[in-house]
Amino acid sequence: MAEPSLSARASPHSGLLMVLDIPQERGLSSLDRKYLDGLEVCRFPLLDVLQPLPLDWMYLVYTVMFLGMFSYVMLASSPLFCHPEWPRKLVSYCPRRLQELLPPKAAPQPSTSCMYKRSRAKGGQKPGLRHQLGTAFTLLYLLEQLFLPYSHFLTQGYNNWTNGLYGYSWDMMVHSRSHQHVKITYRDGRTGELGYLNPGVFTQSRRWKDHADMLKQYATCLSHLLPKYNVTEPQIYFDIWVSINDRFQQRIFDPRVDIVQATWSPFQRTPWLQPLLMDLSPWRAKLQEIKSSLDNHTEVVFIADFPGLHLENFVSEDLGNTSIQLLQGEVTVELLAEQKNQTLQEGEKMQLPAGEYHKVYTISPSPSCYMYVYVNTTELALEKDLAYLQELKEKVENGSETGPLPPELQPLLEGEVKGGPEPTPLVQTFLRRQQRLQEIERRRNTPFHERFFRFLLRKLYIFRRSFLMTCISLRNLALGRPSLEQLAQEVTYANLRPFEPVGESSPPDTDSSNPPETNADPVHSEL
Repeated sequence: MAEPSLSARASPHSGLLMVLDIPQERGLSSLDRKYLDGLEVCRFPLLDVLQPLPLDWMYLVYTVMFLGMFSYVMLASSPLFCHPEWPRKLVSYCPRRLQELLPPKAAPQPSTSCMYKRSRAKGGQKPGLRHQLGTAFTLLYLLEQLFLPYSHFLTQGYNNWTNGLYGYSWDMMVHSRSHQHVKITYRDGRTGELGYLNPGVFTQSRRWKDHADMLKQYATCLSHLLPKYNVTEPQIYFDIWVSINDRFQQRIFDPRVDIVQATWSPFQRTPWLQPLLMDLSPWRAKLQEIKSSLDNHTEVVFIADFPGLHLENFVSEDLGNTSIQLLQGEVTVELLAEQKNQTLQEGEKMQLPAGEYHKVYTISPSPSCYMYVYVNTTELALEKDLAYLQELKEKVENGSETGPLPPELQPLLEGEVKGGPEPTPLVQTFLRRQQRLQEIERRRNTPFHERFFRFLLRKLYIFRRSFLMTCISLRNLALGRPSLEQLAQEVTYANLRPFEPVGESSPPDTDSSNPPETNADPVHSEL
């Protein structure tokens, strides 16, 4: 056990840190930017009948959390770790008249409401109804806490690749996920017209990609919003590829199922959830070995797919050296532009043309595994050109290059464009890169007191905006909202950063409430 005095010192500090944590980590300073009050956005309540409160009420909740919640309980409970006689000593120093109103100074006496081991041994007081009810409640509470971690056999609708209500607690500590490809397809229920949506449109949450209950809520919300964009009776399909704990990228949900009409229940297994390919887990060591054998310019993506499904992919023009190699199973690769098919057996590979679409069909009775190996040739060529310009600049500066530089390369020495011919895009890229490197070096060499001052200034702006926006919202609740012009002026004042050094810029406001792209041009996976 920790020493009580140490716990007493740590408790108020922890409480104070939790108070300071609310404006930044809990999002109070940017609540209005993320809450998107009054806009048509998709939210994910525990129960679908729940509707969000207006933004002003959300600020009230944060105010209550800031003023009277757990952090202050920790501050107030710190004396519990001190010696138990400190209250009586404190009372003894008070005036006598005040002592009559305070707890007595005498040592504590046995209570008739408590059970003591000695009295039970001597045949004294027996447990009453109060003691029995208290014991029963304590036992039930302990049993409940022991049962909840294993209750996922009841709440099967929340079981995805991880069992139980993982999404809001343990999940981020015991599992790591990466999403290679997310595609949302809608179909007009009357005309049959297909279209594609930007992943995450109408919401700022990203958790819907991994949880069936949230995906169902998201699809239902989209089905209510899309009719306003001339899409009647929309059907929504999701093609989401996820890798969990460094496994293959694979589909988590069936892309052939209309999630709007799909059934979901918190007490039944989700039928359109694809199983995690646990049989492929031993491949993880092999995948790490393959990755470690590649050079710095070569990237690899490992894919696993189910029989009867296919992946439609687009190879960017920048990836001039891209190949696909089959690790397990059997696939057919279709090159759409060339109208050519090629079947790959285990261990075989083929080159893929850049700037074109292709499809990979899994034709084996068991899941297929394959990998894309690609090199960003455009980036590689750019790195070589930038390295040449850097070498040329150093030669001119140290005198080893005696020939004059062309006019379009003069900005290399000056560090900026000062008249003359327009520099080439390569030179402009080089200058921007140099400026970034100089800025990084300047920040690294900044004296400690300046960095500390800049840190305090950023925190000041966070607390300033949190305080002002909270005051505006509480005023709105008490007196009503003023005109939009006055609100705009007040928010502008809350956003001011008057002491910000030159060159520092405030983070831009983000707004993901843009309407969806409802054109019929396909948006596919792209390496």
